[in-house]
Amino acid sequence: MAPPIAVDIDGTLTDATGRLGTPVIGALAEWPAPVIIATGKAMPYAVALCYFCQIDETVIAENGGISLVAGQRRVHTDGDVTAAATDALREVDPTLGWGRGYDTINAWRETEVAVGLEMERAAVDAVAAEFGLRVLDTGFAYHLTSRRVSKGGALEHVTAVLDIALEDVVAIGDSENDVSMFERVGESYALANADGPAKAAASHTVGTPHHAGFIEILDGLRGS
Repeated sequence: MAPPIAVDIDGTLTDATGRLGTPVIGALAEWPAPVIIATGKAMPYAVALCYFCQIDETVIAENGGISLVAGQRRVHTDGDVTAAATDALREVDPTLGWGRGYDTINAWRETEVAVGLEMERAAVDAVAAEFGLRVLDTGFAYHLTSRRVSKGGALEHVTAVLDIALEDVVAIGDSENDVSMFERVGESYALANADGPAKAAASHTVGTPHHAGFIEILDGLRGS
């Protein structure tokens, strides 16, 4: 029987450039168990992915800051501190390291801020320390987020609503922001492109990177 899966987006369902793997859409649409999208992206990105894959809108967004399950939206932390930190970061770089005009990366965020890797890490760390936030380096962005939230913490809430045991869930990801999920579920997979913390925390590491590795994992789970 196929297990419920909790899966990251960037670097897991995409290639190294952030492009969604074409086979991913069909694989998610056809998965015969609940799919939980667990991402550092803002909620609209994850909901759009669910829509285009025609799967239930079961989402953990902003690294656990917000969740959506069974039509219930929950904010898991107060975003006021992050808003103040965002203002401080914009004093360093008005584009937050993205080098663009309208900031679609952060436009719909409520509980964290995502900073482009072009911004100097020392400046990011200084602002995080000033406001008591932690920095998650996903390889795609620096995320300044509350120390009280995580993907794993939000996953506890989502699985409770769905009446799914955490030990029955398989988590799949590639970054340190996925470690909190790996530590809570029964089985976890890190892709070949995963960072050190993710590989160390995962039950298994596959030799194939990015979305091709994700498809390989699903094939194995389907056959087990």
